[in-house]
Amino acid sequence: MSAAIHVRGLRKAFGAQTVLSDLDLEVAAGEVFALLGPNGAGKTTTINVLTTLTAPDAGTAHVCGIDVVRDPEAVKARISLTGQSAAVDDVLTGTENLVMMARLSGLSSKAARLRSAELLERFDLAAAGGKRVGTYSGGMRRRLDLALSFVVTPEVLFLDEPTTGLDTRSRRELWDVIRSLAAGGTTVFLTTQYLEEADQLADRIAVLDGGRVVALGTASALKARIGGEAVELHDAAGELLARIPTDGTVSGVRRALDELDEAGADGTVSLHRPTLDDVFLAFTAPAAHSAADLQESA
Repeated sequence: MSAAIHVRGLRKAFGAQTVLSDLDLEVAAGEVFALLGPNGAGKTTTINVLTTLTAPDAGTAHVCGIDVVRDPEAVKARISLTGQSAAVDDVLTGTENLVMMARLSGLSSKAARLRSAELLERFDLAAAGGKRVGTYSGGMRRRLDLALSFVVTPEVLFLDEPTTGLDTRSRRELWDVIRSLAAGGTTVFLTTQYLEEADQLADRIAVLDGGRVVALGTASALKARIGGEAVELHDAAGELLARIPTDGTVSGVRRALDELDEAGADGTVSLHRPTLDDVFLAFTAPAAHSAADLQESA
């Protein structure tokens, strides 16, 4: 499968602060790729470089096979970006926002109206098309923002923390929209602070820390790298008293419980499975960085 995004040795500094340090990334066409990392890790800077908003100091970045520095206009023609806040006009209706964007994209008046109607239907906003955007809920505004990105269907869609500030229901509704876009063949590159979001949506996940990738792979592969399941014993206050690794089978759990029983342990028992929270904490810890972390999980 061809690469929709290809990054090698990318560096970017703002004054004395190095934000990206020899960043390497490759995203396959049609893939949903999530970039995780703590605040200041370089997630938004990575998106800004890939979308031609920021020039790198060194290294190369290609989107759809095009160098983002040498031919930024050709890159812009093939991508769309949805930032952390919805770029919609509150005074206009949903339809008016879409028609305006379509006209700015070169569509005729008739084609713009047709495209607007198609997108309102696709993003479940048909009933709200005639209403001012200022009356929309947060989830509706984000769906309209995504619809604006698809006035001309992009090859690659960049989403910078697309569900920040949304409630749980609106977040899950937007996940369904993103899945449908990916199913239609669009490559999706997203940053997020919600680890469940990456777990639910991404084909692969990269953990970014200190301006470079410290872990890369599928969610299941990354979880496997930090260990398997374990039987945990907690006291009444929730403090961890004991942790016994297990293979998760009935016999394995029974052996762990027998071990606790023989030791006279007292407390509440639970079965812990690795999560992306565990992955995040393991790979962004100061002592976690090593050359092995840079290799993609099998």
